[in-house]
Amino acid sequence: MRGTISSVAFESGDRFVVGNWHRSPVGRLVDVMWVTTDGTRRLLVNDERAAEFITSIYAFDEVHVAPLTVDGDATHTHVSGHGLQLSMTAGRRRPIPFPRPRWVTRWVEAPIARRLMGVETYGVSPTGVREWYQSRGWSWITEASGTLDGVDLGEVVPIRKPVGVGFSDPPERPSIVTVHVAIHPPER
Repeated sequence: MRGTISSVAFESGDRFVVGNWHRSPVGRLVDVMWVTTDGTRRLLVNDERAAEFITSIYAFDEVHVAPLTVDGDATHTHVSGHGLQLSMTAGRRRPIPFPRPRWVTRWVEAPIARRLMGVETYGVSPTGVREWYQSRGWSWITEASGTLDGVDLGEVVPIRKPVGVGFSDPPERPSIVTVHVAIHPPER
């Protein structure tokens, strides 16, 4: 998979992880993993194919399929759909331009990412899928806004509570990460 992962939280208590995938096993894919103020883990997608693929890897309490648009690049993300509007702008991008073998991601990058950003780069999902997350660059979000059904979600805050859908949570500090993800389904 190739794309960006944007993560942000608001004063309302809502936490979001937005996937904008230009390449995936099911083609172009956009998704919003949303943890509501009461802790409900929701997946927002725009088609059943995306819902089936993502739920084959990650755990959610609810899945909602309806029109969803995610646009952006390495320093901007905009989301519209399901009554949700999100806009994120990040500062200076810190590139990691070179590809690495998966063993480097698992054994070398993992302790560095864990210490610097509080994230895991390798792990096994709740459904048994092994994943390697190779960052190609990242930047901290400097501005963000969000509304749900026209109601402002408040100021941006650190992501201190877990999202809890996979083996890792996003960094505490809201960010946009350009990433390549390798996935291996469980052996049957």
